[in-house]
Amino acid sequence: MSHPIARRAFLNASLAGAAAAVVPRLSWAQASGKIRIGTILDLSGPLQPFGTQKKRCLDLAIDELNAKGGLLGQQLELISYDSQSNNQLFAQFATQLALKDKVSVVHAGLQSSSREVIRPIFRRANMLYFYNTPYEGGVCDRNTFNTGTTPGQLLANLLPHMIKNHGKNIYVLAADYNFGQLSEKWTRKLASDLGAKVIASEFFPLDVAQFGPTINKIQAAKPDFIVNTFVGPAHASFYGQWTAAGMKKQIPIASQTFGEAGEVVRMPPEVSDGIVVCYNYLDEIDSPANAAFLQRFQAKFGNDYGYIGDLAVAEYQGIMLWAEAVKKAGKLNREDVIKAMGSGLAISGPSGRVVVDPITHHCVFDMYLAVAGTDKRFKILQKFDQVKPTNPNNVCNLVKNPNTNQQFEPTKL
Repeated sequence: MSHPIARRAFLNASLAGAAAAVVPRLSWAQASGKIRIGTILDLSGPLQPFGTQKKRCLDLAIDELNAKGGLLGQQLELISYDSQSNNQLFAQFATQLALKDKVSVVHAGLQSSSREVIRPIFRRANMLYFYNTPYEGGVCDRNTFNTGTTPGQLLANLLPHMIKNHGKNIYVLAADYNFGQLSEKWTRKLASDLGAKVIASEFFPLDVAQFGPTINKIQAAKPDFIVNTFVGPAHASFYGQWTAAGMKKQIPIASQTFGEAGEVVRMPPEVSDGIVVCYNYLDEIDSPANAAFLQRFQAKFGNDYGYIGDLAVAEYQGIMLWAEAVKKAGKLNREDVIKAMGSGLAISGPSGRVVVDPITHHCVFDMYLAVAGTDKRFKILQKFDQVKPTNPNNVCNLVKNPNTNQQFEPTKL
């Protein structure tokens, strides 16, 4: 997921020199006999509900790997920092991980704004970075692997269902930072490709919790459906206000983010039922692999763990992809792991088969279209097999152009 960044000048000026001066003298293999993995997550602050489940999935993955002997004969150790939902702390802790903590890889970030704070730090430090979060797509950086869904996987399967069943006029509601802004652009592009259109868009800072004026605007615009990209507890208040206004049965909602913080189990069903989503992972996936994963998760964290969801499971699968690459490379060296990741590497995760795309450093995986029900669960409507990540016109090609360091947007294609 992806708040505009006002610290880039500071990062470029103060960290680039430090990284260049210090990193070449660091050895990432640990004399202690343990392999260190770094993470920075929102474990407190307004984004804590997302960060908590992501951390649990990291802990579970590392425990499972250690129970099988670790990697390369060494146990794994997680070096974890709490960003407190503050991008300045992301910058501070990323520098700590890159320059002092001697980690072999970093799995970190929730919002796209936090990713774009820390990604340049890790690139300059030659520190391998995994961003395990559904996001707006387009990042093309050889040092970064993006294991969450992109618009070509989520919106491209969500929008056709909504257009077919409800109509062609779309009203977009989104968080006011790069995740929401770029997702709105992708919605416009994909809708246009499908013969539909976005008739209006509104963007909301993360602390906005009153949506009365917006509901009035939607009532006047009379769209066929809404697509929202809301983030955090303040935005979640929209659903109750929408229901209280009597709009729930009139205009349906499709969401890129609903359920990622357990809303489907926490909200009254009269508020949540009928919301349509499309994710790589849902707790309701009926497969032996997912049943076993849920059983292991429950055994470690107890019965009252809430809803895991796509956002958290991306962390589990991200760690497992990195671990598989280390096994294949037989080394921790960044270059060798990157090559292994780009060799057609695949794992079988709770969501199904996950394959690394060497061209974009994103993932190919199954997608599940689902609707929230009155039983506080999602009902899976359709499965899409092995969906490729967003890369229109092959603008990102890290095999042919490994020095690319850019985020491509739909308006720039």
